[in-house]
Amino acid sequence: MKHIAILGSTGSIGQSTLSVVESNPDRFQITALAAGKNIDAVFEQARRWKPRIVSVASETDAELLRDRLKAAAQDRIEVLHGPAGTLRVATHPEVDFVVSAIVGVAGLEATYEAVRAGKTVGLANKECMVAAGELITAEARRQGKPLLPIDSEHNAVHQCLRAGRMDEVKSIWLTASGGPFLNTPASRFPSITVDEALNHPTWKMGRRITVDSATLMNKGFEVIEACRLFNLPPDQVKVIVHPQSTIHSMVEFVDGSILAQFSVTDMRLPILYALNYPERVPSDMHFPLMNLRHLDFSPPDMEKFPCLRLAYVAAEAGGAKTIALNAADEIAVSAFLDGHIGFHEIPLVIEEVLSETRTGKIESIVEVLEADAVARRMAQEKANESGRRLAPVSAGLRRD
Repeated sequence: MKHIAILGSTGSIGQSTLSVVESNPDRFQITALAAGKNIDAVFEQARRWKPRIVSVASETDAELLRDRLKAAAQDRIEVLHGPAGTLRVATHPEVDFVVSAIVGVAGLEATYEAVRAGKTVGLANKECMVAAGELITAEARRQGKPLLPIDSEHNAVHQCLRAGRMDEVKSIWLTASGGPFLNTPASRFPSITVDEALNHPTWKMGRRITVDSATLMNKGFEVIEACRLFNLPPDQVKVIVHPQSTIHSMVEFVDGSILAQFSVTDMRLPILYALNYPERVPSDMHFPLMNLRHLDFSPPDMEKFPCLRLAYVAAEAGGAKTIALNAADEIAVSAFLDGHIGFHEIPLVIEEVLSETRTGKIESIVEVLEADAVARRMAQEKANESGRRLAPVSAGLRRD
């Protein structure tokens, strides 16, 4: 029996994880949950799963949840709040496996501390790996514990890599749907609306990640995550546009063999794989092979989608550059969603912030958070300059 903690239990990954646990009651037990402000949802989860501890965003929310649990005769559940509460969830002594699914850098410290505590971590938070992947992977190696990807692309790579050694790998291929603007001319990007950007052709996701998919920044983050998870340089991690999203990723070996992983587009499957690794267990999520009729592939257009190019630049530099990339993107996307900048200005804000961010190695989580705060302030200042048409500031940021 594995004891599970979920960071981000009321989000889509958290709910999918609970669905997997419910389908495998003899294998998994929910021990700790960390949520945000959705008190109704976390109350129902706590009542259903009876974890040892639950953490929510604020002290006020914690008091409300305690009262509701007491009224439901569930007052044995310890209720915590804030970052300290999330840390307690991530490092609870009874927990074997931590699902890291808090969006953004809010889950960074708890994920790192879970690794330090010797937990096996299932990663569904790519921002953690973008901002602090070098520190997290180094600590996982020291602990001798695996970091198991839950993102469908990296999970697919992980599965394919079981067929060979890392020194036999020539390239990793991450597939991208291309988003809603794959066939939209760049000349129309300045007039793209928020509703258009949120209309993803394949996946149903949160607002930021959906916009990131439309700019291909999400794929750029996945490049950085792959470099760190699998200890590969950026030139061995490639992106290929595959609109059908049938193949989730591929691994090309030095002898010319290419292994691809495809399955239903259901996040419960990579979660099931990660929770049971290295074992595989039966499920009802089977891909109908007769649907495998037509597959399209094409290279990404990095001129039309400069966010992907900027991600490769940051991946090559590492350190504070990847932290700035994530922070600036979050601020720029938020400004777009709020109507303060245009869709085409998102990469321009990011490029300005990257160009002004120092290079250098990051030695601690404290330094990560400091660099993140600096980059956010810088990006906010640039995004606030409404009405100004931002221009690329550094040809040196271009990746040939």
